[in-house]
Order: sequence, then C-alpha cells, then structure tokens
Amino acid sequence: MPDDAVIGCVGVLHVGTRGQRGPGEVVVRVRGGSEAFLAWSEQPLAKGTQVLIVESRGERAVDVVAFPDSVDPLDELDRL
Repeated sequence: MPDDAVIGCVGVLHVGTRGQRGPGEVVVRVRGGSEAFLAWSEQPLAKGTQVLIVESRGERAVDVVAFPDSVDPLDELDRL
C-alpha cells in the first residue's frame, strides 16, 4: 500500500543508494516525527545526500532523487 504522506518530503540518506542494484535508507520528518524508508534511485547516491521523495513503492519503500541543499534563483535564469 503506497504511503502518499511522504511524497514531496525532503530527507537525508543515512545509507547511500546503489541505483538499480539496491536501495539505501532515507530518514524523513513526517507525521510529527522522523521515519526511515528504503530509498530507491536511478543513479547511486552517497550517504548524507539530501533527497526529494518522488514516489511511494508501498511497504515503507520510496523513490528518491537528489535535491540541492539550496537553490539560487539566479541559477534558474540561466536555464531559460
């Protein structure tokens, strides 16, 4: 069963992901506390990487992508 409450949340990897070879572990603040989920990503991501949860796989497993610590609005202008 999917856990939609975590989609869109930002967390930190406590165990790095190995891309399609295996999950890592992300800790995210949700529902008034911190919870751990298996974290899957397309590309390997290192421990300590800040990630955005983009999809729930159900049973406490999620898909994540790297998410920058801070976004400079001027960088976004370069992409236009």
